[in-house]
Amino acid sequence: MTRIFSGIKPTGHMTLGNYLGAVRQWAAVDQYRGEALFSVVDLHALTVEHDPARVLRLSREIAALLLAVGLDPAVCTVFVQSQVDEHARLSYVLECTASDGEMRRMIQYREKSAQAQASGDGVRLSLLTYPVLMAADILAYGADEVPVGDDQTQHVELTRDLAVRFNQRYGETFVVPRATKPVVAARVMDLQEPTSKMGKTTAGTGGVVFVLDEPGVVRKKVMRAVTDSGSGGVEYDREKRPGVANLLDLLAACAGGEPEELAGAYASYGALKKDVAEAVVEMLRPVRERYAELAADAGHVEGVLREGAERARAMARPTVDAAYRAIGLLPAVGGDGPRAVGS
Repeated sequence: MTRIFSGIKPTGHMTLGNYLGAVRQWAAVDQYRGEALFSVVDLHALTVEHDPARVLRLSREIAALLLAVGLDPAVCTVFVQSQVDEHARLSYVLECTASDGEMRRMIQYREKSAQAQASGDGVRLSLLTYPVLMAADILAYGADEVPVGDDQTQHVELTRDLAVRFNQRYGETFVVPRATKPVVAARVMDLQEPTSKMGKTTAGTGGVVFVLDEPGVVRKKVMRAVTDSGSGGVEYDREKRPGVANLLDLLAACAGGEPEELAGAYASYGALKKDVAEAVVEMLRPVRERYAELAADAGHVEGVLREGAERARAMARPTVDAAYRAIGLLPAVGGDGPRAVGS
């Protein structure tokens, strides 16, 4: 059976980009395709300056949203990364397999470290090494597939390299995973800066639609979306007219259809924006309603996460124990100790 792993960082409120680019496919497709695990990867939120209370609050919010969008604990495993020790255990072993040069070549490290230096903040060592933790997240579960957006493909390639290198040096231990991409709206762009990704940590939020935004807020943000200068009406051209293309991509993802064909139905940007706004509002409505129910029943969400962590731990421990033994570490004191691969 195919095993699937993916995660989302609690570094900000879940955005429309997160939902369309990843989470909706997790709920509609990926959880049914095999043995699937979906994690709130909270350890990754510690790589930059952060407010501990906010990370805790966002972790709970995103966990509830994962359930609200349709992830079913009876079908898949939903859990919080830090509640499963095997992630941190395996991360250090993989750091002993990775090289400094590999880490410094990571595009996100170069971008985020430059931002941290420009703002006067120090660059944390964890920012350099977090791709190894991401590799541990994946390899601990023997995942075959990792659904990711374009910006995370490089990290999955690193994961593959580390798995192959470890297996060659120390014996067959890890499954070598592959990245998979959603077919539609893999990368939703900022409404105010349509050449930039719609991100949770964007400084300005005018171009970012959050899943829990009120309908009036969603409409306002979409109606204020940047379009493109020039004449010629509404047409789909990612290179020359990224603002309009982004709106057409959103409409296609929310209401169906092909962006190129949808463009022909509009004579003005205003009409396009109005339809995009309503399509987004209606798509998010059931998610917001279900989230309100779950937020009022915190005990249910905590129970799901507790059971998810127990299942995840049971799946990860044999592989991590095998990696410890393969690299030359003594068995743990007490418990069952490490088990052989495949046991």
